Amino acid sequence: MNDDKIGLSRRKMLVGLGAVGVASAGAGLGTTAYFNDTETFANNELTAGSLDLFVHVDYSEDQGSYAQYSTEPGTYVDGNVVGIEGQQIEGEPLSIQVSDLKPGDSGEGEFCFSIVDNPAYMWMCGELTGNDENGMTEPEMDDDETPDTGDLADAMEVTVSYCTPDGDGGNVIGDEIVSGSLAEVMLALQAGVPLSSDGDANAPLADRPTFDGVTEAFTDGEPNVDEQCVCFTWEVPTSVENEIQTDSVMFDFEFYAVQARHNDGAHNPCVDETVVTAYDNSWKGQTLANPTEGNVYTSVSFGQNQTVLSFAFADDGDGVDFLDTADYSSTNLPVAVDADDDGTHDWQVIWQPNAGFPDAPFGYTENNSGSYGPAQPLPAGFSAAKVGDTIVFGIPNSEIASTFRLLGYGSTGGEGPIAEVNVDPSLGPDFYNSSNAIEFSD
Repeated sequence: MNDDKIGLSRRKMLVGLGAVGVASAGAGLGTTAYFNDTETFANNELTAGSLDLFVHVDYSEDQGSYAQYSTEPGTYVDGNVVGIEGQQIEGEPLSIQVSDLKPGDSGEGEFCFSIVDNPAYMWMCGELTGNDENGMTEPEMDDDETPDTGDLADAMEVTVSYCTPDGDGGNVIGDEIVSGSLAEVMLALQAGVPLSSDGDANAPLADRPTFDGVTEAFTDGEPNVDEQCVCFTWEVPTSVENEIQTDSVMFDFEFYAVQARHNDGAHNPCVDETVVTAYDNSWKGQTLANPTEGNVYTSVSFGQNQTVLSFAFADDGDGVDFLDTADYSSTNLPVAVDADDDGTHDWQVIWQPNAGFPDAPFGYTENNSGSYGPAQPLPAGFSAAKVGDTIVFGIPNSEIASTFRLLGYGSTGGEGPIAEVNVDPSLGPDFYNSSNAIEFSD
């Protein structure tokens, strides 16, 4: 390409541009200003909402002729301190203390909720903070097989259920949430129990029904609460004997309300850390007869006396459930733990319902120079439970460091998906070397 072929000299180009300029000037003749208009949006303001949880408490206990006790009508907890409707907040946590506890004693309580301003997901949490022997009397020595540990937490029977007011000062008891000994119930609560406002104990974890918000916690002096409440009962059975003499327990209940908007309710506020792992439905490249979509939520809660490991399996609601032996006859969950974070797993805790373990469905096995022997009962102080779709293990703090690693390998025995809990699931499980295990630290 050259200037001759273009056919336009520098002079001609300048003339052409001048002609364009004249034409533009001519188009603007008679115009004095641009058309314009203005609309103003003034005094804009953004105000954050709020969420304030009130827990209304109605509690009583029966110690026969020795004592009767009940909370005052209108008792509530707000900001972790107790108040009475119409009175000033006392500034102290609600604390119920029972002395001279004996077989046959019992108590019951009701917790109802006012969530001021915004609907929320609810969680119930707790912790067994003391289970003490407090010395031994002469008759206790003959019956007590655990002289270094209190027996009361295992002797007390506790049930936590959904309930609704019956209109006559009582309650209609609904689905059971968790039950067992006090130690077992508090193990489950330390791992966190999600609550559903429809009272369905089998409600899914994510997007379960939320608790409604209200404009104020009291209306005309009466609690303005969600219809769904939580009730609990405790009892020291008359079958319990001298082994509980002088023993004592201490425990905490906590309730959390977490905003519903922009949230699916799966976040667990009761625990210190959670890792989410999706199910893998490509078992060694095979086509599965019963694939299940879902996630396992692996959580750790560091408590005063024990560390709780929990594995919540959240399925897709298609009726095929990871933990259901009717769907997967060989379903199981071994968990390898590097308790001192030295690079080698020290032991495994296992849930395997059809394995015939001595502590069925739970077992324990140690790593002996790279080899695991037959499953044994859980060691003293260890505990385990299945609560709905959650497997929970309690480990005494003396047996696990504040920094440790774990590897989980939820399996359906080839019938369905697997759920590997490690740093890189593509590498497969290594029950000896913990380099691919997930590290947790208090």
